[in-house]
Amino acid sequence: MKAPASAPTPGSVAEPTEPRWLTQDEQRVWRSFMEGVTLLDDHLDRQLQRDAGMPHVYYGLLVKLAEAPRRRLRMTELAMLAKITRSRLSHAIARLEKNGWVHREDCPDDKRGQFAVLTDEGYEVLRQTAPGHVEAVRQAVFDRLTPEQQKSLGEIMRIIAEGLQPAEAGADLPWLR
Repeated sequence: MKAPASAPTPGSVAEPTEPRWLTQDEQRVWRSFMEGVTLLDDHLDRQLQRDAGMPHVYYGLLVKLAEAPRRRLRMTELAMLAKITRSRLSHAIARLEKNGWVHREDCPDDKRGQFAVLTDEGYEVLRQTAPGHVEAVRQAVFDRLTPEQQKSLGEIMRIIAEGLQPAEAGADLPWLR
């Protein structure tokens, strides 16, 4: 069997291949996607800064903690759920601690591990902020899409997220950095 023209033969040097450039239609989709994500993130960030004095990522951390048993998660698990680096999480938790919304507890069975724990004050801030945030999300996304478009968007984003989170060891994922 003859090797494909693009495959290097033993002992040869592989020729550089031409990048798979985006078509005009793909370029339009990509740019629309990036503009939408950027504007949506800015819109939600401004709403949360105005209503609660916190960025969107901090709100997401409070939500993850509120949904967890006993409103507590190991820091490594919280970084994974939030899809952020451990250093970014540590900085965010320090700011949330300063506000009195979260505190850290040492893990009794792991000297290096810590839990982030949502305080009653943090839970109350989340409870008061959630209605405005949900309305901002609804107006920016769901009110603009048909039910079929909403379903498609969810499926598309799930496929993209799954593809960017390989299960094999050594994957370069934010929460592992």
